[in-house]
Amino acid sequence: MQTPIPDIVVSRLPVYFQTLQTMQAEGQHTTSSKELGEKLGISAAQIRKDLSQFGEFGKQGTGYIISFLIDQLKTILNMDHSWDVAVIGAGNLGKAIAHYHGFAPQGFNIKLVFDTSPDLIGTNIGDLNILDIDELIPCIKKAGVKIAMLTVPDAAAQAVADELVKAGIEGILNYTSTPLNLPPRVVHLRHSDPVSQLQHMTYYIGKSK
Repeated sequence: MQTPIPDIVVSRLPVYFQTLQTMQAEGQHTTSSKELGEKLGISAAQIRKDLSQFGEFGKQGTGYIISFLIDQLKTILNMDHSWDVAVIGAGNLGKAIAHYHGFAPQGFNIKLVFDTSPDLIGTNIGDLNILDIDELIPCIKKAGVKIAMLTVPDAAAQAVADELVKAGIEGILNYTSTPLNLPPRVVHLRHSDPVSQLQHMTYYIGKSK
């Protein structure tokens, strides 16, 4: 039985991927674990160890061919095809996410937007029509969407997340501050609460004084 890849390793792969994309856009063709490490503040040994979990992608003395490593990371991250995404909650944050143009170039297409407000339902965010959240399950099932971004009020987060599970959603990016109780074997959950991230930073900033 294959040993599961540690989640902390998987969490670093998108960072490597994005950095390599930037290097490629700047016209660079090869790199090394040392150079990547210097850019990211990660040791070269850690980068080599992370990548070795998935195969051998470089050669000693010559480093990595950037285009090849990008293609390999795309496959590992299942980014060799695009993903449709539903945004649940069309308030200020939901609208900002739906308007953000940085998702599509990376393979994420905002496909559906839902809300509960009669003032918003039926209106548009760009080319997207805001749908009634009561239609969430059938609309998501029909569209075959597997990823959702949750931007509803905290008090509604758990109930809406439960509906997303029923709709067949397999990944939720939770922008609320509510911890969600979901079946881990069914849904992959990630939290993106800016307050928690700021508190994480202040721990280190406070120690530096």
